[in-house]
Amino acid sequence: MIDCLLPSSTSTPCVPIRFVEPGEGNDHLKGLTGAQTAYLEATGFTPSAGRIALLPDAEGGLALVLFGLGAAGDAERTPLAPGKLADGLPAGTYRFDNAPDDSTLAVVAFALSRYRFDTYRGGRDGGTDNSDVKLIVPADVDEADVLRIVEGISLARDLINTPSNDMGPDELEAAARTLAESHGAAVSVTTGEHLLEAGFPMIHAVGRASARQPRLIDISWGDASAPKLTLVGKGVCFDTGGLDLKPAAGMLMMKKDMGGSACVLGLASMIMAAKLPVRLRVLVPAVENAVSANAFRPGDVLESRKGLSVEIGNTDAEGRLVLGDALTLACEEEPDLVIDMATLTGAARVALGPDLPAVFTGDDALAADISRHSDSAHDPVWRLPLWQPYMKMIDSKIADINNAGTGGFAGAITAGLFLSRFVTDTARWVHVDAYCWNQSSRPGRPEGGEAQVIRGLYALIKERYSA
Repeated sequence: MIDCLLPSSTSTPCVPIRFVEPGEGNDHLKGLTGAQTAYLEATGFTPSAGRIALLPDAEGGLALVLFGLGAAGDAERTPLAPGKLADGLPAGTYRFDNAPDDSTLAVVAFALSRYRFDTYRGGRDGGTDNSDVKLIVPADVDEADVLRIVEGISLARDLINTPSNDMGPDELEAAARTLAESHGAAVSVTTGEHLLEAGFPMIHAVGRASARQPRLIDISWGDASAPKLTLVGKGVCFDTGGLDLKPAAGMLMMKKDMGGSACVLGLASMIMAAKLPVRLRVLVPAVENAVSANAFRPGDVLESRKGLSVEIGNTDAEGRLVLGDALTLACEEEPDLVIDMATLTGAARVALGPDLPAVFTGDDALAADISRHSDSAHDPVWRLPLWQPYMKMIDSKIADINNAGTGGFAGAITAGLFLSRFVTDTARWVHVDAYCWNQSSRPGRPEGGEAQVIRGLYALIKERYSA
């Protein structure tokens, strides 16, 4: 179990948490002593969203916690809101006295709220904090699945939060190897000049300017006869923009430009831990987009694994290049489903903001399934169109395609259209353009690196490939 969670069989004395909401009359006052009722009245407690009341017993110890869910339709009332309890309670052991809106999501949010990244503050490893606040998991919650979800998200958060001096292509490979070895998966890595020999010219071109060699990390797990599921994650460990150099302010968050790779590794962790009946493949093109004498240039024309020639309209549109080669490889074995994840465009953030990742797919039924599961998991996404008329925006006069759209419009869509050129027509393909960062802390989502979308995708994959 995660340190802050205890199994449902735990018999340790504990404090009950009672979830209350407006409109219940005085139901939340039932069973309280006169002193406790007076305390609530004196403090003006109302069961608004996120409100916590600590009620003492006759000896002054903690007897009961009330947690306000808020009214139906309140924007602050979400299934993740009980995550606020993780940082709002004194040391002790607690259990739910009644059911919140969703017991599983409440437990997940509680554990994810305890996440701390403190590797550089006190020397401890990043991860879920070993807190003195413990929650006994309700009997109707799948403890093992909660553990898989929290560990997968914590892994992704750790990778994203680690600064680029300690999370380059070498370190990302090491993290991938550690994950693979823990689940008995096979790993192969193609590095440096061998990328050219193996047919990955765009991955090589993007990463060749860095002293840290570019590479393609390839993980395989599961029964070879099972349905093939392939995850592809953008692993740009730092992005200067290349010769189209970003301004200083634009580089401050670029340690998270490998967020797509962190997310697919976190999702892979969940899938393998659950032993889902799939043949899983994870592809991570890991590079640093640096500046040196051999950096690729605006106006260059690159060859690709697909055979398409790509004119470089902007060296800061590098993520789609490395994904292009990786997606081509992914589709060569005709998997049942391909999902790529990337912190790909600022345009997606302008359109949808930091909390709502953009999802692209040409499969309407698959899109509906993703939306359904993301809604149920409270892990939101929003579908954007692969609007074919915009393909002309990435036309090139001298090559098959340009990596940067003209006119400044529809940047997230043209990036998705670019990637679509490297996906076979028969592949079920999903492209996720995510921010992978929490601007501020909320229940279950502390400020910093975030594994967006993968809880919803995990639910989708469990349903789609159920044993």
